[in-house]
Amino acid sequence: MTSITTTCRDLSELTAAAQTACRLLFQECFKSGIDFIFITETYRSQARQNYLHEQGRTRPGQKVTWTLKSNHTSRRAWDIAVTPPRNLYDISILSKVGAIAKKLGIEWGGYWQAGNYDAPHFEIPSNWAMPKGYKLEGQVIVPSNSKMKVQLIVKDKPKEKDDETMRFTNPTTENAVRDYIKQAVDKSKIDKSWLDKFDSGTMTSGDFEGLKIIISQR
Repeated sequence: MTSITTTCRDLSELTAAAQTACRLLFQECFKSGIDFIFITETYRSQARQNYLHEQGRTRPGQKVTWTLKSNHTSRRAWDIAVTPPRNLYDISILSKVGAIAKKLGIEWGGYWQAGNYDAPHFEIPSNWAMPKGYKLEGQVIVPSNSKMKVQLIVKDKPKEKDDETMRFTNPTTENAVRDYIKQAVDKSKIDKSWLDKFDSGTMTSGDFEGLKIIISQR
């Protein structure tokens, strides 16, 4: 059982939608040149929320939360910070992240009114869905410490399979195809270079299919 004094930074502890939203946010930040942010907390038990709420009230210390009802406990919220040597909660950076979040339908605590203001905090509503025009473009690395950077790993698109060169297992078939091409050359339906290409073994099946169409039309 996790201690009430222990911070959970595990993204997998969030709901599936929150995980996707968080990755999308970090992806869009990365694309905007902000690769120096990291997760400081994800899921928070109600016991831990109560414990944090006591700080600055019934327990010594500065107040760190304004509510007993946080979406951290419903696994739909996460907190972030900025990598040193910048200020850990650099408001200029967090504001840029907040502006990106707004476009994605993600709520930023920096837009909340005074008293509830929570610049490191981000959360999604229970009905959040990926907005149109956005998608996860690859594997998004969401750092959980300041030693890592945000990364977007996009796999190369698979290359289209090259049109294979013609191969024959039967000499009779090979000779018949060659005769077909040679006759078309002799009748000036196609250029001799096609026969040369066949003889050199560089003619592809696509080439031959195209030749058949040309020959049939002439």
